[in-house]
Amino acid sequence: MKLPADTIPAILTNAAHQYGDALAIDDVTGTWSYSQLHSAAAGVSKALLANGIQHGDRIAIWSPNLPQWIIACLGLQSIGAVLVPLSPRFQGGEAGDILRRSGVKALFYYPQLEQGGVADLLAEQDLPNLTLRIAIQSEGSVDSAAVTWDQFLSAGADYCDQELKRAQQAVNGDDNADILFTSGTTGTPKGVVCSHQQNIRVFTEWVNTVGLRSDDIYLGINPFFHSFGYKAGWLASILAGSTMVPMRSFDKDELLSVIQQKRISMWPGAPSIYEMILAHPARKSYDLSSLRLGVTGAASVPVTLVEAMRGELGFEVVVTAYGLTESCGVVSICRQDDPPEVVATTSGKAIAGVEVKCVDPATAQEVARGLEGEIWVRGYNVMKGYFEMPEASQQAITADAWLRTGDIGVMDNNDYLRITDRLKDMYIMNGENVYPAEVEQTIFALEQVAQVAVVGVAKLPQGEVGVAFVVPNAEISEQSIIDYCQQNLASYKVPFKVFFVEVLPLNAAGKVLKNQLREQAAITSREK
Repeated sequence: MKLPADTIPAILTNAAHQYGDALAIDDVTGTWSYSQLHSAAAGVSKALLANGIQHGDRIAIWSPNLPQWIIACLGLQSIGAVLVPLSPRFQGGEAGDILRRSGVKALFYYPQLEQGGVADLLAEQDLPNLTLRIAIQSEGSVDSAAVTWDQFLSAGADYCDQELKRAQQAVNGDDNADILFTSGTTGTPKGVVCSHQQNIRVFTEWVNTVGLRSDDIYLGINPFFHSFGYKAGWLASILAGSTMVPMRSFDKDELLSVIQQKRISMWPGAPSIYEMILAHPARKSYDLSSLRLGVTGAASVPVTLVEAMRGELGFEVVVTAYGLTESCGVVSICRQDDPPEVVATTSGKAIAGVEVKCVDPATAQEVARGLEGEIWVRGYNVMKGYFEMPEASQQAITADAWLRTGDIGVMDNNDYLRITDRLKDMYIMNGENVYPAEVEQTIFALEQVAQVAVVGVAKLPQGEVGVAFVVPNAEISEQSIIDYCQQNLASYKVPFKVFFVEVLPLNAAGKVLKNQLREQAAITSREK
């Protein structure tokens, strides 16, 4: 496939020429056309160069979804610096660890985050390489060593345009574009390194496959620190010439209001986001008729959810996809003309130029079609490696370049992939493997269930048993759920216990934090 360009600065320049005065960002704080976005990013590039930032330097962004997030990222990547995004939910120690290990030299930050003021959060962190701090808004406690956004930009106002051009032209498609750190739920967070060309090739393919268009109004609800919000979000929006509408945080009423007011046509998200909106009592009082395209994905997407997205939310096209940070965010996608049952029951087939197979984790041999195995991926979407972690990189990527994903799936004879579950989420009940996603799909089919998550916990003599956490939207009993599971599942898959909760714990990307549920289930089991 011929790429429009293979570096971020070239992509941005092309977009400015092609789309010009068309709206690139529509935010409550202001709007930016594609030409204005190009100029704004150049202003950031010049200010960074004036502050001594060089090709290859790591620069972090610690902020909710703001226009300045996009502008700062484009500016730093346009001169060959490397993005290190941080979750707005981080505590100071979590952020400090990543800033320190990645040797970040400059930090763009929003002064007041979920855990407190950044100045306070980083006060006790030893960050010897961090020499430049830019507060992108004035709210909250600003570090005395930081400069404001306007002060920062003024430092580059007189920087030589010719020098800027040279810095932009020095960026190569194989240069590192970003280091996205994994969640760390199974150990120390690892920095996934991807290049300019990888990101552009993967998401040019993604844009073409899902059918994102220049007339789409794209709801930027997925957090920008995550590949779904950044790469499949505003970067894909630029590649398509769409309009990005950033949302700082998830709020059900605000989301519905924004869809109605901005006439949102593209709304991507984790399944949990759609589930919560479908269960919202005031949903039908909002005009959602502008919705056209929905993209979702997870370990497993319930069939009933896809049906409800089409039938109740009014999406013309719903596409399921599968990916992980180590694959630039994408492995497989359904096609727009796939039958509804295929979209509802699979995560599509591999994007063009990428190989996928399911293997027996114990033998590393490919399993027959229709059988469960660990998903392995090979192609241009596979990360360059983990930042300064060669042993972890060798464990994740085989000698013949296959990425071990840690996900379990089944491939059919048409090369379509059905994600069964995370390998780490599987539990063993009386010697039988149980994949929570299958149990979740069964329980979610009940009309009284708004959301559900299933985890395995230790219990003798079975070894492990399933525990279901259910968010109900109508009255239902534990026994009713267990009876339904007994009617539709093998006995070893039936949950041992059902807990009713008001909400499920979610990370910033909208995924259920199953480690927290396991801890809660284990504590409750011990108490009883």
